[in-house]
Amino acid sequence: MSKTGLDHRHRDKDGEISHKHGNTLVRTLRKIYGAGFAAGYPETEKLSEVLHQLNETSLSQLRRDHETGHLEHKIAKASK
Repeated sequence: MSKTGLDHRHRDKDGEISHKHGNTLVRTLRKIYGAGFAAGYPETEKLSEVLHQLNETSLSQLRRDHETGHLEHKIAKASK
């Protein structure tokens, strides 16, 4: 059974995302999800540094792509 934080995020999913994609820059993720992704954070921050402070919209987009297996491909494509 997974535990949720105060904001109802499943820590195991967030930890898995951070472990696999934590070095991805916010700049790269904005190419995928738009300029509003991780709003308020510099584009040079790593995902691992902002993951637990993301708003629900940004986190939902990220989690959806991770769960469907599309995140890795999207990051690779946006990094080129």
